[in-house]
Amino acid sequence: MPLNVALPGLHFSCGVAGLKSWIEISGARLAENFRAVRSVAGVGVEVLAVIKADAYGHGAAVCAPVLVEAGAKWLGVSDLEEGVTQRELMPHSGVRVLVMCGMEAGDAVGMVAHGLTPVVWTAEHVMAMERAARAGGHRVPVHVEVETGMARQGAAVGEELAKVLERLANSRWVSCEGVMTHLCCSEVAGAGTTKVALERFAAALEQVTAAGVKPEFVHLANTSAVDEGGTMRWIRAKAKAMGARAMVRPGVGLYGHCLPIEGAGAGSLGSKLAPVMEWKTRVIGLREIEVGMTVGYGATFVAAKTMRLALLPVGYADGFRRAASSGVGDGWVIVKGQKASVVGRVSMNLVVVDVTEIAGVVEGDEVLLLGNGVSAEDHARWSGTIAYDVLCGVRGRMVRV
Repeated sequence: MPLNVALPGLHFSCGVAGLKSWIEISGARLAENFRAVRSVAGVGVEVLAVIKADAYGHGAAVCAPVLVEAGAKWLGVSDLEEGVTQRELMPHSGVRVLVMCGMEAGDAVGMVAHGLTPVVWTAEHVMAMERAARAGGHRVPVHVEVETGMARQGAAVGEELAKVLERLANSRWVSCEGVMTHLCCSEVAGAGTTKVALERFAAALEQVTAAGVKPEFVHLANTSAVDEGGTMRWIRAKAKAMGARAMVRPGVGLYGHCLPIEGAGAGSLGSKLAPVMEWKTRVIGLREIEVGMTVGYGATFVAAKTMRLALLPVGYADGFRRAASSGVGDGWVIVKGQKASVVGRVSMNLVVVDVTEIAGVVEGDEVLLLGNGVSAEDHARWSGTIAYDVLCGVRGRMVRV
């Protein structure tokens, strides 16, 4: 399947015959979103661009080069496989790649071989990296994650963290380049859980210093933490106090989305971002139905008037959620600049929409499934989920350009 890499300042569109649906990515918006995050994060703060989960459904092969061109010196991926793919895509870029999720001992050799930087949180992780680094013949950096309230990855402050730090302090082959954590409620200004997490992270940083470990970076901020502001002031001050640099890890914000900040009004970042993705398809059929006729599985929709319907070749297998069905989420698409409501149940590969009041619709007309007028937040509302989930779920017969 062809891929054309988008560049900042350019917007590529798809004209590939036979595709049932496709995604268009604005390189200019992606680059501008990166610059907006960097501006709000503050002078001297390193911005790690998260491209895990195929760049939140936007296509890492397309987005990563744009982000590096915009100034990203770090990229964040989920696992070893994503990291290797990224290295193969841009082997000479010099960009650093942080593998953020779920390191296994068997990943260490691949991490060293491909110049990837893992997140570790056990002495066993460090030992695995030591063995791989020794075999590779050179010292390697890692970032240590601290558990501060998510109960996922991370060494708890105290004995668990002490074991990791002791191993690092005495290691000839592995160095601690960064110390990090992750917040569970970063979009809630003044959240009690965030206060507790920051207290735990502060204690961890004191423990790191006492162990004689001197990281270059400390980081905990995702998009919402950058937007909220108070957390950023805290981490900048902490980093400065220990002679390190603050780093932030924006993900969904790079692609133009930001959770609303709760408790203190609007954040400072959300208004500066613009969605990067448009998802499109074409009308493949038209039909008129009379009063009393039913539409779709389960005959859940019964026409109360004469209607003109358009058939689209997408469904829940492609990421257009079944919850968008009429009578459930009451979703819509955009046809000729107007809303066309979903009629009946969304099928696996097909959806029917109402074009009765939209003049001149013909087979082959372009249809906007996600973009201006039908946002990821709209899709999320129909489905009772969040924009992250929607974006990552867009899949199937698509090309990213």
